Amino acid sequence: MITISENAQAHFVKLLEQQAEGTSIRVFVVNPGTASAECGVSYCPADAVEPEDIKMTFEGFSAYIDADSKPFLEDAEIDFVSDQMGSQLTLKAPNAKLRKVDDDAPLFDRIDYFIKAEVNPQLAGHGGECTLMEITDDGYAVLQFGGGCNGCSQIDVTVKDGIEKQLIDMMGDEIKGVKDMTEHERGEHSYY
Repeated sequence: MITISENAQAHFVKLLEQQAEGTSIRVFVVNPGTASAECGVSYCPADAVEPEDIKMTFEGFSAYIDADSKPFLEDAEIDFVSDQMGSQLTLKAPNAKLRKVDDDAPLFDRIDYFIKAEVNPQLAGHGGECTLMEITDDGYAVLQFGGGCNGCSQIDVTVKDGIEKQLIDMMGDEIKGVKDMTEHERGEHSYY
């Protein structure tokens, strides 16, 4: 679930030595599954541990995760990095804004997750976005593009050589291809 580096573990042990006995660490997500999701780490006094919390035991301390945050902290990493500029605790949680779906989830959910987690962050760099509208009976994912993608001269390359190729590689025989239902209009909003 969460990986805490050795440096971060040592940092937590030092911090907890200055707290009341029995104090642990809590890792959480505020507004999980939304665009405004924020991850955090805080002290967790012994009397703040809830029965449904998930406990992770490390050498010298324990970390607790509330049940609501658990699916959004899949593949999260906590590290403590030091350089010439100082020290910093970093928390990376790639699934905080979007709940990771299981490998056996319905095809629509798996493709939608891929679009939101992999494709849209790349398109956002160009001011664009993509939405999965449907999966046709004959196996095509139908996408709607917006923002800077609407009217972009490279949309065909993005659809065929990018999204479609990756989806077919990932989904195999479950998907035949990708169709773009966007009525592209050139304009100042488009990325060129």
